[in-house]
Amino acid sequence: MDGRALLMWDDALTGYDFGPQHPMDPVRLALTMGLVRAYGLDRAVTVASAPPAGSSTLRLVHQQEYVEAVRRVSLEPGLADGSYGLGTADDPAFAGMHEVSALIAGQSVGAAEAVWRGDATHAVNFSGGLHHAMPGSAAGFCIYNDAALAIARLLELGVERVAYVDVDVHHGDGVQAAFWEDPRVLTVSLHEHPRTLFPGTGWPEETGAGAGEGSAVNLPLPAGTGDEGWLRAFHSVVPELLAGFRPQVLVTQHGADTHFEDPLGHLAVSLDAQRALQEACHDLAHEYADDGRWVALGGGGYAVVDVVPRSWTHLVGIAAHEPVDPRSTVPKVWQDLVYARTRQLGPGRMTDGRTGQWEPWESGYDPADRLDQAILATRKAVFPLRGLLA
Repeated sequence: MDGRALLMWDDALTGYDFGPQHPMDPVRLALTMGLVRAYGLDRAVTVASAPPAGSSTLRLVHQQEYVEAVRRVSLEPGLADGSYGLGTADDPAFAGMHEVSALIAGQSVGAAEAVWRGDATHAVNFSGGLHHAMPGSAAGFCIYNDAALAIARLLELGVERVAYVDVDVHHGDGVQAAFWEDPRVLTVSLHEHPRTLFPGTGWPEETGAGAGEGSAVNLPLPAGTGDEGWLRAFHSVVPELLAGFRPQVLVTQHGADTHFEDPLGHLAVSLDAQRALQEACHDLAHEYADDGRWVALGGGGYAVVDVVPRSWTHLVGIAAHEPVDPRSTVPKVWQDLVYARTRQLGPGRMTDGRTGQWEPWESGYDPADRLDQAILATRKAVFPLRGLLA
């Protein structure tokens, strides 16, 4: 297997644009790629672009009538009336919507194919991670569910076990729904509690159905959870699950909207904790997935200058086995790019100055602590279904 990491990129990906008032500003993608280049990481990885996902690939997850609806409003945005979730405040229609959404999906599918073929050990598509799209509708800024499509393509290629770990502030509901009854896919989502954040799902009791019972894992975190709690929750659940499941491929979603500066979420996680968790996912891929096969995706993130580019540049560096020193000063060429594109001043360093410390679950459980209560609820709901001790 080629040890060189793969980075999926095409300038046309920035065409995923819901308009100037929408929080998902595509400048976040352009600035991320600019920071990757400023650190020279584009020379440490193989940068490639895959073709858009075609109809047969999209139908691995999405209903044909929904794909046809996206095509129609892509040609004539004025036709969107809220049907299929298109033309809503979250997912306003725009010209070319189908084409660029299929292009994003194609990058994640191409990343998964390359990792499974052995062309690369790790692959990153930070334009992806659009985890809310359902088989028959758009939702939550997501038109096509590239994460689910990448997993479905792996299954089509004969992969028997895929683990999906989602650490976006929002529940990974669309991926969970796509594989709700499929025991070949383990979906794990850490997210803000559904009482306080969209989409209102992701309770511990959501564990899958039929043959897939026990294959969906949800850990809803109290609003305000910070670095120590976020990392403690992850390490209290994910490693044991992966050790038991032994995925052939690990797919992870790294929404940056857990950050304390994000305008849409209510967690209080720092860039340093995000980087620590990215490193943990990388290490878990090497420990439990076949030959370290790891596909890492982006996701949410609406602090588009201060947070998203730094977080996902760290992700690329980790995948490339050339991690960016968090103490480093952000290159001036990128600062100039930020100002030219946004008329804002960008952050000066690749750290928030936090330590990323956490206490392991084995150190003790506090029954009065809301975070520990959440961890225990998840373990009790799903661990026995997987033959593990809660």
